Amino acid sequence: MPFLSPPPAPTAPVVIAPGPNEISFGRIAGRVARGTRRVVVASEGRVVADETIGGARFDFTVELPSRDLHLRITAVDGRGRRASTVIGPVFGLPSAARPRGPPRSHADARLGDALRGLTRGFPGICGVYVQDLRRGGIASWNADAHFPAASTLKVAIAVEVLRVLHGKPPRGSRLDRVLRRMIVESDDKAANELLVWLGGSTSGGSGRINGMLHALGLTETDMYGGYIVQQGLGREPSFVGKRTTARDYARLFRYLHLAAEGKGRLAHRFRGGFVPAEARFLLYLLAHTSVSWLDRYLDVPVVQKAGWITRARHDGGVVYWRGGAFVAVVMTWDERRVGAASNLLAGRVARAAFLRFNRRSP
Repeated sequence: MPFLSPPPAPTAPVVIAPGPNEISFGRIAGRVARGTRRVVVASEGRVVADETIGGARFDFTVELPSRDLHLRITAVDGRGRRASTVIGPVFGLPSAARPRGPPRSHADARLGDALRGLTRGFPGICGVYVQDLRRGGIASWNADAHFPAASTLKVAIAVEVLRVLHGKPPRGSRLDRVLRRMIVESDDKAANELLVWLGGSTSGGSGRINGMLHALGLTETDMYGGYIVQQGLGREPSFVGKRTTARDYARLFRYLHLAAEGKGRLAHRFRGGFVPAEARFLLYLLAHTSVSWLDRYLDVPVVQKAGWITRARHDGGVVYWRGGAFVAVVMTWDERRVGAASNLLAGRVARAAFLRFNRRSP
């Protein structure tokens, strides 16, 4: 009988999705060596998927816990031999919240009434914008009033940095550390350093941010200048300098959410220049920010970025749960000094939107 050499041992899978330091809606995709029969996915030692495959590629979806995870993805051949790749950290999000394309917008009158009731009790000026990212229902109040942008513009800075960089910064590199400080800790010095990196000076970098925002149609947001606060209380604060609106900030988050799957205006306007992995990386950082008020009454993941100065306090982001996702932005201004009332309003708006959209989920 001729001598037959045993088939080669399996090699570790080449994983395309998810990527480390990214959010994940549970897609598991990649390539395996010939002879692989199954792909097994384990999260923190617990098997969450065991899929039979018939070729060199695999692509399926699992439900992941909504927290930081390390995933072990294992190729198993016909003789039961195994080889694994470990990916992490990954921040899991519900598969039902995965972007499906820009929703068709329409007014949600019931939620609008609820938001108006909440804003009536706020002692200063506020602007609110909420949209269901699955069905498109929108409710808002004073959403086009201009507010001092504060640290909300750091999301735009991060988008432009990743767009210019053409990829995620190498883990542990100086750019990676500065970007994380700006988003997670809301560090102003880090933001200025990135503006100089983009444009040679803070004003040059700000000009790039404005160009990017205006290319996306976010024309009510401005990166230039400081804040010279003037007296007076109307339906919007009076000031000079960096500005934005609740509507613009909500649209930026909506574009970022959609870009995680290569959809929406941000992905299409900068096709090839802002890819899904970059969006998922930025959303991962935003899932770890140190200050949040939207999630005050929620026990679901919120990807957000707050901003604050003495007289203004804002929070905005995307709320994810097993029925879908919605974007919520609450901006507040008080001539005296903002405080607990702003925090409470942000939490109550997010809770009202969650209760409304969750009832409409399948």
